[in-house]
Amino acid sequence: MGSVEAGKCLSVVASRVAVYMPEVSQDVWEFVIAEIPQLRGDGIILNTLKASVEENIATMLHGFENDMPLADVEGPAAALDYARRLAQRNVPVGSLIRAYRLGHCRFLRWCMDELRRHGPDEDVCAATARLMLELSFGYIDRVSERVIEVYQLERDRWLLGQTGVHAVRVQEILAGKHIDPDSAESALRYRLRQTRHVGMLLWLPEAPLGGEGLDRLDRLTSRIGEELGCSSRPLFAAQDETLAWVWLPFGSSCDLSWDRLANAVEDGDPTARAAVGDVEPGVEGFRRTHRQAVRAQELAMAAGPEARVTVYARVAPIALMCTNIEDTRAWVWSVLGVLAVDDEHCARLRETLRIFLATGCSYTATASRQILHKNTVQYRIRKAEDALGRPLQEGRRDLEMALLAVQYLGSSFLRTDPDPS
Repeated sequence: MGSVEAGKCLSVVASRVAVYMPEVSQDVWEFVIAEIPQLRGDGIILNTLKASVEENIATMLHGFENDMPLADVEGPAAALDYARRLAQRNVPVGSLIRAYRLGHCRFLRWCMDELRRHGPDEDVCAATARLMLELSFGYIDRVSERVIEVYQLERDRWLLGQTGVHAVRVQEILAGKHIDPDSAESALRYRLRQTRHVGMLLWLPEAPLGGEGLDRLDRLTSRIGEELGCSSRPLFAAQDETLAWVWLPFGSSCDLSWDRLANAVEDGDPTARAAVGDVEPGVEGFRRTHRQAVRAQELAMAAGPEARVTVYARVAPIALMCTNIEDTRAWVWSVLGVLAVDDEHCARLRETLRIFLATGCSYTATASRQILHKNTVQYRIRKAEDALGRPLQEGRRDLEMALLAVQYLGSSFLRTDPDPS
């Protein structure tokens, strides 16, 4: 009878915790990445971890509610995908297993708190807690064994490939380790000491069926190199099935059109995304342009799926600001005031104001760019000044920067409440 009562109680606890699934998953995810620095990757790897956390928690709660036999547990698809990606990026398997231990602990806190609030008598509460521990530890033990197996198989496969060799050598260079340039250039078949490099991150938002993601990115890299007239074959270093680090080689003269590069990406693959660093010289430039591409990707991930190609040279101030999203959002609100409201009226005023400032405060040029009557532009500028409560020339640089941030980051940097106080 005690076992039956514990099972019923555990089912009730699981159903109540499931109501807070988004909050539980977010809490566990944030706790894991705060405790394990090795898991703080780019936006793609963080989103994959989040999906793994969500599926693991959902599966455990389902097991609690429905008395699911542990023998039926194979491991959620997102958890296995995350293990493969960590193997491809050379993240130690110990970090992966530690994530399961810490995540399990954090998850149990939510369940135990709900058990205490549910308030059965002492004997049923103790029996329920024992059952919860037995089932959850059994689940974690089974799934962690499975993800270790998947990790090791993928790690072996990855290291056998030339792209894996490239990735390892590239990571050594980016880490600033002492390298023999001749040896590195021979292994990579790429001239590190050449005059100019342009670093790129190419990725696919979702893993394609059939595992052809790397082939698509490799073909896209070749096409970009041909379109831009690179001096030799670009360097392609895959990071996982949907992400590649790329360097485009140029000679002593580099007359690179960012629009042409963006068009080459957009025409080359219907779903690929790109973040592009600036033109930089030599070995240190090889490192620097990659860091710029990483910053541009962080901005692109924050901006959402609309950002197909993000060029660092065009968004450098915003990309650097976005190392702290919350503080940047608060700053944008303070600069724009009422104009930071997410509605059509403010959107029209912001767009006209942004173009007006970009054209040197020319009413005629702004009207031409927006296909509006000059009087309409003048009216909108007056309304924008009224909303700001100050002349445009007062804090103009901050205003231009805030408008640029909203242009790239969209509604994520706006507010719905006209009066946040």
